[in-house]
Amino acid sequence: MSSASGFSARIVRWQKSHGRHSLPWQNTRDPYRVWLSEIMLQQTQVATVLDYYTRFLARFPTVVDLAAAPLDEVLGLWSGLGYYSRARNLHRCAQDVANLHGGQFPPTAELLQTLPGVGPSTAAAIASFCYSERVAILDGNVKRVLSRITAFPGDLSEGKQVRALWDIATAMLPRRNLLDTMPRYTQGVMDLGATICTTRQPACQQCPVQSICEGFALGAPERFPVKTRKLRRSAMALSLLWAERADGAVWLERRADSGIWGGLYCLPVFGTEEELLSNLPKRQQSRLHAFPPFVHVLTHKDLRLSPMLLALTASESKAAGFSDEGAWFGRADWEVLGLPAPIRKMLVQRARTQ
Repeated sequence: MSSASGFSARIVRWQKSHGRHSLPWQNTRDPYRVWLSEIMLQQTQVATVLDYYTRFLARFPTVVDLAAAPLDEVLGLWSGLGYYSRARNLHRCAQDVANLHGGQFPPTAELLQTLPGVGPSTAAAIASFCYSERVAILDGNVKRVLSRITAFPGDLSEGKQVRALWDIATAMLPRRNLLDTMPRYTQGVMDLGATICTTRQPACQQCPVQSICEGFALGAPERFPVKTRKLRRSAMALSLLWAERADGAVWLERRADSGIWGGLYCLPVFGTEEELLSNLPKRQQSRLHAFPPFVHVLTHKDLRLSPMLLALTASESKAAGFSDEGAWFGRADWEVLGLPAPIRKMLVQRARTQ
């Protein structure tokens, strides 16, 4: 820890002149805006989040507006951003803030963690940025910076080692003029990880804390953070029943909250083509049109999707009922629903050709 003396002061000075200042959720102490950005940025790149963040604020300018919206509308705006449990927790959290806290976010990290979907790091970010509380965040960028600065040897796939690094992060926080230094330090250490202390090929010669970085002194900052357990990629094949009426309406079903595309509306999903066929009368099976299968890539899973189009007559569509959770939706209706990104893309492309 002695080699990290003055770390926070250097980060604060560097952030003033070299940090990021133009992102739409910066330069604000509005907890709603900071919270929204923190949830969206979990496991998602800044470039991807920018448009979603702007659209959400345009539709829901306050947390009370978000709390009052139907969940389907929230999921519709979130569609394509992935990790849909975040959107469900976002809506639940907004409702708790509106109903239990009078529309105001709690002012401490400890209280913020009582809200749905708000973990320790997200709570600390809100408390630090908005209330200048002396609390440490520990997102991916910060873990990388602090583990390199201290040459932290612990394996961050182990909870006890993460807790140890969190203690280090807390010890390195500013201690003076917290009203100004806490928001600037928190932003600065995030900026350093995002722009200088990157995962591969860190720009050590541009780093404001290179001279006190123990990882750099060892000649191999890329060795840190240590994390031995890695998630293995998996694959899954799914068949999709694309039932369509003559007027272009499609049959969509709401999926269970757990699992892939939880809580979203989707074409009926089957594990195999045989399973799909078994749910249709034989006279309809022969009319199925198979589209070429394609792969949709999730963070840790590859989905091989095989859509099969079934055009139904007016009488057939009236009798159709693939699930109690489904209904027919015209384009104006499904465009505002929460749909998985590949399903939305398929429907949009189809609508353009009709």
